[in-house]
Amino acid sequence: MSRVRIRQPDRAAQPMSLSRRRFLLASAGVASASTAGCLGGGDDADAPEPITVPEGATCEVCGMVIRQHPGPTTEIFYRDQQPSGHENPARFDSVWEAYQYEFEKDDAGWEDVAFYVTDYSSVDYETFEDGGDTLITRHYEASSFAPASEVTYVVNSEVKGTMGRDLLGFTERSDAEAFQSEWGGSLTTHDGVTPEIIAGLGT
Repeated sequence: MSRVRIRQPDRAAQPMSLSRRRFLLASAGVASASTAGCLGGGDDADAPEPITVPEGATCEVCGMVIRQHPGPTTEIFYRDQQPSGHENPARFDSVWEAYQYEFEKDDAGWEDVAFYVTDYSSVDYETFEDGGDTLITRHYEASSFAPASEVTYVVNSEVKGTMGRDLLGFTERSDAEAFQSEWGGSLTTHDGVTPEIIAGLGT
């Protein structure tokens, strides 16, 4: 049974202007990187559990208040590092921004110990139309997250989040395939995400 329903847009859940998005992947070293073998993805037996995104929490990359906007959410816990002057985890209002951030921090020697993304197989999500775009709901509860290493992503589909086209994760591959069949895009996994893929998202 499909989890997707159409509803009227929530005026508080509008995506920001994409002219504000930032790409910081210009260096040759980062551009040739791959997540394979360097991103934890939540596989560590001692990894912290995901948390519910706090009220007022902002994205580490764009600074937007996460709970006020639609789309997938990401949390990354780092060993011996504190993102943006607050306790772990680093928090993001899109998945592509989280990978952009992770590529930069990996290059700087940061080590992630857990990488969680919204699992659209585990929530009763909705899609809705707003401003000519098809958007997908935000789920910020701890129970809505899954390790990035356990999801299949639908990449660059017609369905957008706060920061435009994104990676939408499903722990059930059949759910990802059904979503792709309806909304387009391509399929990949955590190890298949590259800076080149990330640089093509957000529009």
